[in-house]
Amino acid sequence: MLPYKLVCSESGAEYPPQSMHYLSPEKGPETPAGGCLRGVLDIVYDWSASPQPITRESIAASRALGTRRYMDLLPIESPDSLPAVIVGNTPVVPGGRFAEKRGFKHLFFKDDTRNPTGSYKDRASEIVVAKARELGISRITAASTGNAATALSGLCASTGLEAIVFVPAGAPQGKLAQILAYGARVIRVQGTYDDAFDLSLAATERFGWYNRNTAYNPYTIDGKRTAAFEIAEQMGWEVPDVVAVSSGDGVILSGLWKGFKDLRDAGLTDRVPRMLSVQAEGSNSIVRAIREGLDVPPTLRGASSMADSIVVEAPRNGVMAVRDIRESGGTAIDVTEEEIQAGLRDTAQEAGIFCEPSCAATAAGVVKAAEEGLIGRDERIVCVLTGNGLKDVAGTLKCVKVPEPIEPKLEALPADLQV
Repeated sequence: MLPYKLVCSESGAEYPPQSMHYLSPEKGPETPAGGCLRGVLDIVYDWSASPQPITRESIAASRALGTRRYMDLLPIESPDSLPAVIVGNTPVVPGGRFAEKRGFKHLFFKDDTRNPTGSYKDRASEIVVAKARELGISRITAASTGNAATALSGLCASTGLEAIVFVPAGAPQGKLAQILAYGARVIRVQGTYDDAFDLSLAATERFGWYNRNTAYNPYTIDGKRTAAFEIAEQMGWEVPDVVAVSSGDGVILSGLWKGFKDLRDAGLTDRVPRMLSVQAEGSNSIVRAIREGLDVPPTLRGASSMADSIVVEAPRNGVMAVRDIRESGGTAIDVTEEEIQAGLRDTAQEAGIFCEPSCAATAAGVVKAAEEGLIGRDERIVCVLTGNGLKDVAGTLKCVKVPEPIEPKLEALPADLQV
């Protein structure tokens, strides 16, 4: 394992990794309840101290599966700490008819709907669970609208750890069913995701549980960077011009950006992409910060969208996400409910990928960003799809028309099929 330190993303204060689990005391105490987290920690590696060279050839020679392929780039002492379930190694696929119909020459989808529990959140949970095992911790908690809780529940189940998850009472049934099937202890909260988040922090402080909450635990960001390694390798180490991803708290975006920077700093690539953050119009705090030149995204009480996975009143990783978007030379864009619905239908019907509304927003955002001249249709663009459509069937049914049943007779078939 490469030596690393924890660095406050705002003050630059440095700490050894054994000194704390969560936020920097330089900024953390300033965090108000229900607001953006302050003092989120970066994991900063000493690339010069690698016990052996990390090269494209050494990675290509690995016979390991999933994210284990990049073990030399992970903050984990041994692959034995990782859950038995294989996370990652999801494909980058051409945009097909979706791209062709909209004039994109080099559009690709990173299909993380194929992860073990059906979402990108498996990447963060894998590293958090591994770190908990190294620390000798058996009880982990998290707050989630569904996907992070599902990921934590599944990976804890595979290792025998106990998951205690806080979810809003209105979490989609598909996600709730998954969580319960994995045997996690579920706490349904009468309130929003933000309410569940704050309650999980209070329980962590009172009972000493290990907390997986997004951004609050720095290993969530580091886990989410593994998709950047895969994108680079799967594209022949040609880093794309633009990487687009939907954002709620903003951790996936920061994880991807950190991953591409780490590849560059390790000497594996020579450039980084621009990051495009896509949000729902009804939950667009990061977009507002970018548009208005703010460093701290505003808290939006009553945030809402059909894309439940990216609905937050205050993006917990908002400060870092805004910093990372600007550092990358990228931008942020929001999409309407109608555009999200179109994105869901179009990715399914034109690319053959069934994704939930939150990542359908990404596809819609890429199209809108091209129309507004924020990205070029001739650029190499990777659109990250983060969650399987079966997680939110009710959301999908808002986007399609369910036909009425017919009598079991040939003459009852629609007229256009009787040819």
